[in-house]
Amino acid sequence: MRKLTVALLSLSLLLGACAPNFQKQEEVVDRTDKTKEKAIIPKYQISNKYYRTVLPFVPSEARGLTVNNLNTRYDINEFEMGLMRIAQNTFDPDKYVFREGQVLRKGTVEAWLSRKLTKKQLAEKKMEEGDNVGLNPVDEGAGDIEARNEKGPIYLAHILEQDYLIKGEKDSVKLAGVAIGLALNSVHYYRKVQYGDVYKVPIERRVLEAEGKKIAQEVLKRLRATDELRNVPITIALFEQESNESVVPGSFFAYTTVNQGATIDKWEKVNEKYYLFPSREAREKYREDVVAFDNFKQDVEKYFPNFNGVVGKAHYVEGQLKELNIQIPIQFYGKAEGIGFTQYVTGLVMEHFPKYIAVSVSITSVNGPESLIVRKADQDEPFVHIY
Repeated sequence: MRKLTVALLSLSLLLGACAPNFQKQEEVVDRTDKTKEKAIIPKYQISNKYYRTVLPFVPSEARGLTVNNLNTRYDINEFEMGLMRIAQNTFDPDKYVFREGQVLRKGTVEAWLSRKLTKKQLAEKKMEEGDNVGLNPVDEGAGDIEARNEKGPIYLAHILEQDYLIKGEKDSVKLAGVAIGLALNSVHYYRKVQYGDVYKVPIERRVLEAEGKKIAQEVLKRLRATDELRNVPITIALFEQESNESVVPGSFFAYTTVNQGATIDKWEKVNEKYYLFPSREAREKYREDVVAFDNFKQDVEKYFPNFNGVVGKAHYVEGQLKELNIQIPIQFYGKAEGIGFTQYVTGLVMEHFPKYIAVSVSITSVNGPESLIVRKADQDEPFVHIY
């Protein structure tokens, strides 16, 4: 068994692997805030994976829509954090600070997520043509029934805005870039009659990608029409969310950055995907990695012979396993037993998984979290936290 580093500190310190000094802050005037109130930017980052955030934290007016519009909590987390990763390709975390989107209002997002209406539907709803801003296709078959027919998929599920600010003159900050995430449905759910059974139809990736890029062009055009975003760089990324039954999140598959103007000239491919370990899909695609996980799982089960609850979420980038998050729900009868099991599992992590893979193991019981093991990529010793 390798020597363990037991860190009985906060989880944020554990994950960041550094100790931020929160007594030293930068105080600035946020020029993008009409109140001109003082804002604080922390001097230190807990990790270069994350942006510093303007404080006090001002939530986006549309933030609650993310929970309502995405299928699972896995998609919710990945949509936000994945967009932040893509933003780093354009907005350097060492130079830019993060703020939740303040330009797109809740009503605007809701209107854009609706369907385009026919002239007849506009008349029925007593709406003007100028209010016909829905980005999803017309559904002429639904009528007054909330049912959505099989041939009229809802492609766009959600729009997420992230603002990136940069320090200007006289210790001020200003909006210098925006990232827009477009969450797209991989499955179309519909009812044949109101309140009836829910049916589903998969949406092919090629169709989803074509529709997503068409929607992105219109979104860019509308953003450029606002005073705040007329001239700042805008990154737009396309996210394919999984079905509402999935236990792994969807992933981004393309993005573009437009520095000026309202025309998208090219798209960059994003080759990322999450897999469930163990699963047939993962075994067919990455057999060697799944075998390593199976061996780890079997050794865990030697400790508890009647236990088979080990599952993993594997994150692949460019076909390479980058991160593996493992969940082990177990029943303990004492704290000492939990500590002993954590020590045993830590040794298994070091034994079964190559150093270039970042691995985290969360061990839980009916009482809640018991311990956390975190080994970052190329790290010789893991961090272990006993709750």
